[in-house]
Formats: sequence, C-alpha cells, structure tokens
Amino acid sequence: MSHVLDNPALASLTGPHARFAERRGRVLRYPVDVSPWLALPDEPDAGDWADLAALAGPGAEVPLNGYCPEVPAGWEVVFHVEGVQLVDDGLAAAPDAEAVRLGPADVPEMLDLVARTRPGPFLPRTVELGTYLGIRRDGVLVAMAGERLRPPGWTEISAVCTDPAVRGEGLATRLILAVAHGIRERGETPFLHTSARNTGAIRLYETLGFRLRRTTAFLAARAPEHLARAREPAAPQPSSPGVAHAL
Repeated sequence: MSHVLDNPALASLTGPHARFAERRGRVLRYPVDVSPWLALPDEPDAGDWADLAALAGPGAEVPLNGYCPEVPAGWEVVFHVEGVQLVDDGLAAAPDAEAVRLGPADVPEMLDLVARTRPGPFLPRTVELGTYLGIRRDGVLVAMAGERLRPPGWTEISAVCTDPAVRGEGLATRLILAVAHGIRERGETPFLHTSARNTGAIRLYETLGFRLRRTTAFLAARAPEHLARAREPAAPQPSSPGVAHAL
C-alpha cells in the first residue's frame, strides 16, 4: 500500500490544503503564486496528462516535483535533479526565543532573502501555507524557515535559509528545531525534501534527528502544444474544502 508521503502534494491538496487546490479532472495544483507543487494521481493515464497540459497551457514548463516514473512521449524534460525525502526520527525540537513569526507584511524581506540564498521555490503567497519563523539582526531578516506541504499527520519544513554574513552561527538549525516544535505541538510529524547532491545539508539533517525515508526527484517538463489544445479550454476550478477527490 502507498504511504501518504509517497504523493505528498496530492495528500496535501485533498486534505489540509484543500482550500488552495485548483483542479482539472484528477490533476490538482496550488495557485501559481503559492507553490509550484502540483499533484497527479498515483498512476496517471493519458487523460490525466492531457488535463495537466491543458491546465498548464500550450508549451508551458510544468513542475513535476516528486514524480519518478518516465514522462509520456511528447513531453520534454527540461530540468531533472535527484532528491531525497527525510522524516523526523528523534529531533530535539524546541522553541527559540529569538525567532519571530513572519507574515504577509514580511514577504518582501523574505523574497529578498530567498533571492540571495536560493533555498528553493518561495513565492509571494507561500507564507500562507503555514508558520514561518525568522531571526532578525539590527532589524534585518537574516534567517528563516517554515512550513509547506501538509499531508494528513505530517508537515514539510521548507525555505530554510541564512544570510551568508551570519552563516556558521547555527541559525538554520535553531529555526528548523523551532518550526519542528510547532509541528509536533499540533500532533504532526516534520519531514523535508532536499537535493541528493546537497550532501552537507543531508548530513546536518541526519545529525539533527532526521532519517532518509526515500529517494525522489525534482523535474520539470514542457507540455506538448497539441495536447494542451486538444482539450476544451477551461479555467482551473477550486476544490471544495474538506472533499477528498477519488484517485
């Protein structure tokens, strides 16, 4: 049987994050200013790929984070990085007195920090997905971490980044443990994703108490133009909160 973390975006968008879901057929996605994660069924068929192409638009590049099988003929893979998924296996989670809650008013600073440190996708409305904590020095945001995907019973820690000027002070570790504390307080379990090539970060996460659960992949593919145009044009429809969609 599949595990909820095997398709975490699908579990999120049909569960705790259903209010964000845009869908076409059996394909779901976050709004494009919230997160690049989208969700295919566990075993997508030709109709699902056609719906995905129509949802994205002719010739669009589609992020397929967490998708490991080969894409169908006609789809051009334009980006592919091997990744790993790690889960809490004994984190010493704890609040941090210096960490402050970040919200919509802090987004310009958060986007600036992300642009300088490149921890992965963080968009103008990503902050709406969960709790984001930051550390300021002389009023300037120098480190942050927060929550992204929320499959039932789990929460992903994401956007972990530190200004180069203060690296080596352990700020990222403190924020990871503080975010994990909040996740644990809700009765959920922290997990995260990173590039398989990011061996230094993986060693740090394992030292903190994460363990490798599975390998995965982060890729993007260009949708065939003819496939997208073959479907009747339609705007993505919001999913009804609390309604689980059949696979």
